[in-house]
Amino acid sequence: MLEALVWLGTLTFAASGALVAVERRFDLVGALVLAGVSAIGGGAIRDVLVGVLPPSSFTDELLLWFVAATGLATFFLHRFVGAERQLFYALDTLGLALFAALGAERGLEYGLGLWGTVFAGAVSGTGGGVLRDLLSGQVPSIFYRSGDFYASAAAAGALAVYLLHGFGPDLALLAGVLVTLALRLGSRALGLRLPVARGP
Repeated sequence: MLEALVWLGTLTFAASGALVAVERRFDLVGALVLAGVSAIGGGAIRDVLVGVLPPSSFTDELLLWFVAATGLATFFLHRFVGAERQLFYALDTLGLALFAALGAERGLEYGLGLWGTVFAGAVSGTGGGVLRDLLSGQVPSIFYRSGDFYASAAAAGALAVYLLHGFGPDLALLAGVLVTLALRLGSRALGLRLPVARGP
């Protein structure tokens, strides 16, 4: 199950990164770069934090080939799908939930406590998106979310993995994914947002 989730999350984020490149009218190289950064960026940061060097995704040649193929397919076929913003949101949400849970699992594997596990999950879920936004010339969206939860949803999913890990890793992973999905989608449906600083 763990390996399947890694593949699903990685390729989901690869497609979301390529969609951003299409929206920003980047060329093919730009699309491949954003696909790669989105797909492996968060997991690579997480692995560095827990001391896994080189990051595991960098040594998985088959996975990297599929990331590139996903970026290419998205670049050339996006026009046949339509509703790009809705597709991006769906892919980004699924990738966030998967990588938050996987990041928490990796933190537990390397002996992190509650806060370390939650941080590893949140970074894993959001890190690729932050790098994607920076490279596409945008302020990372985790800093100004309005209308839904993002990093907070990833952190809650990671917390669920930590709390339920004793009942079995598969159950914990599934719960972490579902918690993140529920919080992001639910907050969007209800128009919720975190408080922001008020001006003087």
